[in-house]
Amino acid sequence: MALDDDVALLERVAVLHVLGRETLRILAIGAETRRLKAGETLFREGEDADCAYVVVDGTIALKDVLNSGQPEVQAGSGALIGETALITQVRRPATAIARDDATLLRIPRNTFLRTLEGFPAAADKLQALLAQRMAETVAELARVRQRLENLGDAPQEPRPA
Repeated sequence: MALDDDVALLERVAVLHVLGRETLRILAIGAETRRLKAGETLFREGEDADCAYVVVDGTIALKDVLNSGQPEVQAGSGALIGETALITQVRRPATAIARDDATLLRIPRNTFLRTLEGFPAAADKLQALLAQRMAETVAELARVRQRLENLGDAPQEPRPA
């Protein structure tokens, strides 16, 4: 894939788009191409995560194996997988398997962080976006908490003996 194509792909990723074209160009230069055959595992739940992946083509299935009550999530072209690993050390919360032949861009955490150091304005934009997303998550959790509390206050029907 040509560098300009990689940059165009990264621009389609909402969380990366805010960084700007020049920053994304540097990220694209530092990214590594990874190809998977259908059925091949990209990573397993619980593994240390030191990078994120952007799906170039193909489909990646994300399965929560340990807490298998969650449905499988499909990630297609332009999807960012493992974004938290770009900024902090975490473990993979799911297993990722190629549903068909797939190509991905691997963005190592150290490359991402070094790039942000060189582009402080881009880092500020990313920080603002992440702060907004965190505020939205906190607000949603407050709504869920309120609903759960309301359920607890509801009269309970007697159970048959």
